[in-house]
Amino acid sequence: MALRRMLAPRSVALIGEHGWTEAVARASLAVGYQGKLWRVHPSRASTSDVQYFRSIDDLPESPDSAFVAVPNHQVPKVAAALARRGAGGFVCFSSGFAEMDTAAASELTEELRRSAGAMPFLGPNCYGMVNFFDHVALWPDQVVGKSPEHGVALICQSGTIALTLMFSDRSLPLGYVITIGNQTRLTAADLITELCDDARVTAIGLYLEGVQDGAGFARAAHKARTCGKPLALIKSGRTLAAARTARSHTGALTGSDAVFDAFCRQAGIARCETLGALCETLKLLHAGGPLAGRRVIFLGTSGGDMAMTSDLSRQLQLEFPAFSPDKVELLRGLLSNRVSIANPFDIHTYLWFEHAALRKVFDAVLSENVDAVAFMLDCPPETRCDLSAYTPVINQFVGAAGGARPRAVVLASLPETLNASIREGCLARGVVPLQGLREGLEALDQASAMGAAERLQEFPVPRLPQTARRATLFIGEHAAKAALARYEVPVPRSRIVACADVAAAATELGFPVVIKATGTGIAHKSDRGGVALNVRSTAEASLAAAQMSALSPQLLVENMVTDGVAEVLVGLVVDAQFGQVLVLAAGGTHTELWQDRASLLPPWTRRSVAAALQGLKIAPLLAGFRGKPAGDIESLIDAVMAIGRYAADHCETLVEMDVNPLIVRPQGLGVIAVDALIRIQENSQHE
Repeated sequence: MALRRMLAPRSVALIGEHGWTEAVARASLAVGYQGKLWRVHPSRASTSDVQYFRSIDDLPESPDSAFVAVPNHQVPKVAAALARRGAGGFVCFSSGFAEMDTAAASELTEELRRSAGAMPFLGPNCYGMVNFFDHVALWPDQVVGKSPEHGVALICQSGTIALTLMFSDRSLPLGYVITIGNQTRLTAADLITELCDDARVTAIGLYLEGVQDGAGFARAAHKARTCGKPLALIKSGRTLAAARTARSHTGALTGSDAVFDAFCRQAGIARCETLGALCETLKLLHAGGPLAGRRVIFLGTSGGDMAMTSDLSRQLQLEFPAFSPDKVELLRGLLSNRVSIANPFDIHTYLWFEHAALRKVFDAVLSENVDAVAFMLDCPPETRCDLSAYTPVINQFVGAAGGARPRAVVLASLPETLNASIREGCLARGVVPLQGLREGLEALDQASAMGAAERLQEFPVPRLPQTARRATLFIGEHAAKAALARYEVPVPRSRIVACADVAAAATELGFPVVIKATGTGIAHKSDRGGVALNVRSTAEASLAAAQMSALSPQLLVENMVTDGVAEVLVGLVVDAQFGQVLVLAAGGTHTELWQDRASLLPPWTRRSVAAALQGLKIAPLLAGFRGKPAGDIESLIDAVMAIGRYAADHCETLVEMDVNPLIVRPQGLGVIAVDALIRIQENSQHE
């Protein structure tokens, strides 16, 4: 879909309500639009200054773009007229479409789609767009920004959020601000794909309320990463995860928001929590893209600032390496023994006015083998105070940063204490001005995580079933484990027998054993008294069988694993947008209590599975905790990969799977899947 004509028009038609269309005309003049601007209104009289055309058909030529602000029931007719004239596209400012969630609104939306044909449009319920690069504003409000040589593109579902970001005093160089409203025709994915081909775009920021097509969004995100256009976004709805009726632990752990989180993490997309963090992350990405690693140095002239930096970083993945021995010696010679050479690094103010010596300090720090160096300094207001004691110090740091390997950052603890002239000067010389300690740290953390994802060179690919979903049914534990065993997932030796034969089966298998109630209608068996562990005699087996006889006429008897190091859950759910999702978590009866989980989209590789396991809270148990034996992690990864192969082979029929627990035995002894639950489509063949 070619969007260049619509996004950078040489002719624009303003159609509809006078107040809004005149606001667009003023915005166009404000950004220096030099193209043709035509006003269309069926009854408004022309003046000596402004000409009105009665209809789209009366325009002198086909408009490249249009801004449509008419009552919603008139929009399809306007769209049809624009399509008939061969227009390049339009902004549908009008509301009252699918966002109303009524049958009439949905019908009107479909009529709009049909009337527009193949013509692209933004909206409906869309505030418009500003193209600062090409001096175009189809925007019914004030416009704040300059025309940068290179800059960030913003794509927002909310017009108010777009305005807020445009109004922010953060020196974020904006090239595009585009709102998408209901995404009836053009989606965020369409615009990402288009903007990837614009060499002026350095990074893309998004505010999303929903993703319509997970696979399409993934393709666009992949193109963005391939083209070097890093993505940072806010997606609302963390607390509105879709409700599900789940009978498995996996279903209880995983919601649509967790899946989107996993996609962003694997795709190397920065998912921000606040608009401030989004701005600072985009600023950092604009000036060099993701970070090469997680190693950072913080320095400043305040012990308090350095202490807060350490405190606020405790939940982040940033690393604060010690200085190399030669740099410790050099820095101590410059700063004396009064200064502790540590990272974060309080350099004090002994050299504040000794600029040559201060430059040597900055040179030494910026030559360390790290990924970013942040100089923390808060300045007084430039309109009310004298900056002559501050700007020379910043200039020394900026000068030392020239050509340095680490990303150089000037960071203020408060957003308002880094004034515009300093910010602009830093950006012009390749140094990133970050505003707000928390936001700045989050930006560095996000950029480092993005770099780590890129180094893995594994991009998530949604795996969705192609057939429509039917009613589902659960496969019993014994059959589920048998199916997984065919994929080389280790399971215990077992028998299904009548209650009266349990003691004999236990004797045959060898004590100790586990006895379980069976049946597809029994989930969470341990909560219902349907599991007896560590049964060590025929008498105990008979007693357990008698107690469980009310739950099911047949019981499962299997060998008990007695040397487990840790219990792991391996599950799978099928998300409506992103398809199959593998879930790794702390296993056993405390799965939901711990809420210790990692979600992975395909492709599942040994490296990505190992990294996910390493991130779990139970990782110390797997490694050997407090003198306990280390678990057989390689066999655990083997089993997870086998479960993944089963899931891939049954993509069209598998709805949900829960292997819990998968008991990890000591190194060299393997793993055992001691419980499993599989849900499939009804009437599908299960193997």
